[in-house]
Amino acid sequence: MPFTALSAQALRGLAESVVLREGTDYGERERSFEAKVEELLARVRSGEARIVFDLRSQSADIVPSEPPSGPAA
Repeated sequence: MPFTALSAQALRGLAESVVLREGTDYGERERSFEAKVEELLARVRSGEARIVFDLRSQSADIVPSEPPSGPAA
């Protein structure tokens, strides 16, 4: 689903939901909830991540975009 199909409020709500489901961040540095949401939104807007909807569970998620397939190196 293109992110532009959602209102800004709905997109933000989805991003917040995804960040909340991720759990605790044990990376090198702890980032705030707001920073994680903004990073996820930036990935969606840049095409690095995409929105998927599962009809069976009636739920949406944000997942990494699949890299373009091209000739093998």
